[in-house]
Amino acid sequence: MSGHNHSHDIDASKNRTRLILVFGVTVLVMLAEVAGTLLSGSLALLADAGHMFTDSAGLLIALIAASLALKPATMKRTWGYRRAEILAAALQAGLLLVVGGFVIYEAVRRLIEPPAVASSLMLWFGVVGLAGNALSLVILAAGRHDNLNLRAAFLEVLNDALGSVAVIAAAVVIALTGWDRADTLVSLLIGALIIPRTLRLLKETADVLLESTPKGLDLNEVREHILALPHVIDVHDLHATLVGSGTPVITGHVTLQDKCLTDGHAPEILADLQRCVAEHFDVSVEHSTFQLEPAAHRDQEHIPH
Repeated sequence: MSGHNHSHDIDASKNRTRLILVFGVTVLVMLAEVAGTLLSGSLALLADAGHMFTDSAGLLIALIAASLALKPATMKRTWGYRRAEILAAALQAGLLLVVGGFVIYEAVRRLIEPPAVASSLMLWFGVVGLAGNALSLVILAAGRHDNLNLRAAFLEVLNDALGSVAVIAAAVVIALTGWDRADTLVSLLIGALIIPRTLRLLKETADVLLESTPKGLDLNEVREHILALPHVIDVHDLHATLVGSGTPVITGHVTLQDKCLTDGHAPEILADLQRCVAEHFDVSVEHSTFQLEPAAHRDQEHIPH
């Protein structure tokens, strides 16, 4: 167990370092785009700067959560602060949703009366934004599958990169044709990029907070595997949840033949149960708790589940 915890601490420390670097890059790009907005009058740059501001706040939340995740478990908080990254991801998603709605509203308003836009400045600041986003994506790429927190950060930066590409494209169109509404249409595109991914992230974090069965784990299949083990009569009160991303937990009551609890056979069966949920499924469950019961105990289960 100690080796597993040490590995988790190393990964969490690496993730925190990635978030620190990306936070610094994002703040710098955001400040550059704010300056670009003031100089060029571009709504697309304003939308991207607003998105960057939200990303900066979200990354700061993610950074705090990653730091909390390094705190050891205690008797008061037996899982430590592993769920902090789920709360952080939900907060980021909420912020992104607000920004996406504002961008779409402002874009529709500007379609009616499009202001003049300095396309050359818009182009240069779009390139600066894209360069910063590309650097952040490289930093986050290696850790984006580790947990929802880093995945949320990666999605935010990816959205920013696509937004920067759109800003550059709009600047080129305005420079070549003089059609200022290209800036507003790109703003709508940025808003459209933000909302669907945000809703998906909100659903994933809600599933964890509502203690839904982890994605990729079929409890019916788990039940069948357990029932197929020798001496197992029944399985009930079977639950599977995520404490945090990468930390699935299974609990259940397993009814055994009465003799297994008196002949010293129960520890071997318990080891088989834990090995079953850790090795036989797409989602490996290292944290499992099984209550072993004699057949006669089923008559004493008064609380329905």
